Amino acid sequence: MRLSVCFALLSAAAFGQSAAPAPKFDAADVHVSARTNQPVVRGPFFANGRYELRFATMVDLVRTAYGVEPERVYGGPTWLEMDRFDVFAKVPSGSTAQSRRLMLQTLLADRFHLTTHADNRSTPALALTAKRSSLKESEGTGDGACTFNVQNAPQQQPTPGTPIQLPVILYTCHNMTMEAFAAGMLNLAGAAQYFNSTAVVDRTELKGAFDFNFKFTPKVPAGISVTGEQMPLPDALEKQLGLKLEAATVPMPGVVVDSVDRKPVANPPETGKDFPPLPTEFEVADIKPSAPDPTGGTGILPRPDVKNGRLYVPGITLKNLIQLAWDLNGDEFLVGAPKWLDEEKFDILAKAPAGVALGDLTPSRSGISVNIDALRPMIRSMITERFQMASHMEDRPVNTYILMAAKPKLKKADPASRTRWQDGVLPDTKSKNANTALGRLVTCQNVSMAQFAELLPGIAPGYIHTTVVDSTGLEGGWDFTFSFSPQGALQLAKPKGEDDLASDPNGAVSLFDAIAKQLGLKLETQKRPTPVLVIDKIERKPTDN
Repeated sequence: MRLSVCFALLSAAAFGQSAAPAPKFDAADVHVSARTNQPVVRGPFFANGRYELRFATMVDLVRTAYGVEPERVYGGPTWLEMDRFDVFAKVPSGSTAQSRRLMLQTLLADRFHLTTHADNRSTPALALTAKRSSLKESEGTGDGACTFNVQNAPQQQPTPGTPIQLPVILYTCHNMTMEAFAAGMLNLAGAAQYFNSTAVVDRTELKGAFDFNFKFTPKVPAGISVTGEQMPLPDALEKQLGLKLEAATVPMPGVVVDSVDRKPVANPPETGKDFPPLPTEFEVADIKPSAPDPTGGTGILPRPDVKNGRLYVPGITLKNLIQLAWDLNGDEFLVGAPKWLDEEKFDILAKAPAGVALGDLTPSRSGISVNIDALRPMIRSMITERFQMASHMEDRPVNTYILMAAKPKLKKADPASRTRWQDGVLPDTKSKNANTALGRLVTCQNVSMAQFAELLPGIAPGYIHTTVVDSTGLEGGWDFTFSFSPQGALQLAKPKGEDDLASDPNGAVSLFDAIAKQLGLKLETQKRPTPVLVIDKIERKPTDN
């Protein structure tokens, strides 16, 4: 993992103060995003002159254009983190990542009449300090980098109700400055759950570059029993490297939204000619059975080879691949699947046609780095052709949820505050429900109950796979915080056969109990007609490569 400074300097040109003509896209299609149960920004993606940014809020658009983290986009109207847009653009030849940011700035000014100004504000952060550093000065050259591997990974699926052995994450860093190490700490694999902060800054006063190793174990939510070595990340830094993380307040550069239109200027009539439909088939696809997997894994998301236009999907079941291709958010949306569909695994290597942006060369922690929306039609065609699959969509009764009010424990919001939710606690927010030991801590600000119902599938996808309907009768916006255990942790805490939606006596709390006890609300199930994918026939063996 390469660690780099997370903030791009905001030049005078970046804020439109240069006399030179502002860089512009050759053409752009801007429109409201389609509704989705997983509203997460995707991109930006770039390949062969095509630029894509999907499901982006105005905060996502601004932070992408100006090179800041989303927490440092200030001001603006209440909808800044709720409304979502897709941006497709044709980019002039010879562009760079920086020039594309400037082009996006121009587009936002032209199409949304966005005006901004730069501002430094004090921000809660973590400071990396050196109490008794044991770091060794590096004799290497070039950019600093850290790599990691996982030791003691379980060789089989854990049995619910029994202690689990934690994997050990070992990092090896070469020629690493403390400034770069601090800036990249939030991106360390397995480290996110340890931080309730959006920035780590270097206050070690250690100059130069260093070579060092350290190891730690992931944070475990309440209710899970563990065995073997345990080394929390803060303890690992202090005991192994002589470094310490301390709460701090630091000035951080950001962007203030002065004004912006909610509705973009309409696309020119000729826009459709500039953005024809993307290809629906791979140029070539190699499918072969996977080697036996001793870990019992269930497949992972695709890995894009951005430079060469290739897609690699190792060790995935055909069931998971179908769910990925048809965007099915749970088993209840797949009907007629034979049992073997969830047993046999395949390795897939495919090449996309030129012009399809598979992923992002420099993914942000705020988005998705695989352009799955562009890949889905091609994966669907591949499955249909190679496995001789016939299917159709049909409405079937599926469990959905109704959000109801029991004895609400919510605080009326300032109607002028921005509507938002985030993992963790917002600055200056205090709540008796803020129990980080449970694994998930969510804060909502100026959120209506209708918005909360719409957000829940994205907040807790492990629990909520379908739509949620607001029947609380509560009007206006509300502020509230709640804590719960991830469903995976809850299932491991409970022996097989017990209700996996109920809380565990050892301390794990389900989403449903958290909403009921902490917020005074209630989620009830109700069957409603919902589109599902029905498999009419499918072959067990793919056609030859």
